[in-house]
Amino acid sequence: MTDLENYLTQGEPEQRVLGYIWQTAIGLQQTDGLKPSAYLIDIANKNINGDITLKEAQQLIDGYYKARPVQLEDETRTEEADKVSARISTILAEETFSFSPVEYIAIHRRLFEDIYKFAGKVRDYNISKNEWVLNGKTVYYASAQSIQDTLEYEFAQERAFSYKGLSMTQMAERIAAFVSGLWQIHAFGEGNTRTTAVFVIKYLRTFGLDVTNDIFAQNAWYFRNALVRANYTDFKLGIHATQEFLDRFFANLLLGENNILKNRDLLVHATTDDPQSDPINAPINVPIITHSNQEKIVSILKEHPNATAAQLADRIGVSEKTVKRALSALKAAERIARVGSNKTGYWLVNRNNTD
Repeated sequence: MTDLENYLTQGEPEQRVLGYIWQTAIGLQQTDGLKPSAYLIDIANKNINGDITLKEAQQLIDGYYKARPVQLEDETRTEEADKVSARISTILAEETFSFSPVEYIAIHRRLFEDIYKFAGKVRDYNISKNEWVLNGKTVYYASAQSIQDTLEYEFAQERAFSYKGLSMTQMAERIAAFVSGLWQIHAFGEGNTRTTAVFVIKYLRTFGLDVTNDIFAQNAWYFRNALVRANYTDFKLGIHATQEFLDRFFANLLLGENNILKNRDLLVHATTDDPQSDPINAPINVPIITHSNQEKIVSILKEHPNATAAQLADRIGVSEKTVKRALSALKAAERIARVGSNKTGYWLVNRNNTD
């Protein structure tokens, strides 16, 4: 056997894998409110059933829209959904990957070539976006002048990080943090979430992780909203950036957990500093974080820095979920800091920043 015979030309994935790939590709269009056409669904089914190859599927989609040069605006968005779905499927079927900003940018170019003029180009202007989950407010994205350097930094930090010895839960949380930071840069004018999702799926495969399930396909909109919540803070309204929703998503994706992923749970709501405020009208699944609760937590941590969230909840008389949100708020305000791991570390109270 020669060395060349050690390499095999990549063929079509198995039917089950193709089904997952197409489900994911189509589901990811939800992140921008897009819906592929019935024609695209038909093409996808033909590919899954083995009637045509992925390459032929993409050629059919491209040819279909070349024959329809004049379209209404909503039809243009359908064309985007169809073309990008086919391209995502092609990329996810390839067993190739390079962990680098170059690969990240190349994925954007491949997904949006001939759709956006800036496909594969880092934006040179600043942007903001009105987010439903933020009641119309925007996340602060990286400035145009710093994008390239910030991308290089994020990749360098992740490349240098060692996952050795981490539990699967810790690994999932670390990956969620990396994805959150990468997405917050928002390197492109449009298509950031779809590009990031495709990139992270391929990255996860390099760890030998099986992500061939329907989590991305069915929860793409939640994935985007979770990224928004992980990168938004408004101290005046008592709203703090939280990775908890993104952690739930990745726990389902990588650990097989069954966390409920509801977009309504991600909607921001102002918290209150009035311990006497009536919580009856508080939205479902959004616990009230009062100033009083925060002060009780700080007081306990001064004497018992090793206290767990469960122990704090028991001492204060609130839910563990409420305590975790309060701890996140206190960390964001730099009143406390976590030293060491979540399992074996302890809380450090900043005595120069307490009331």
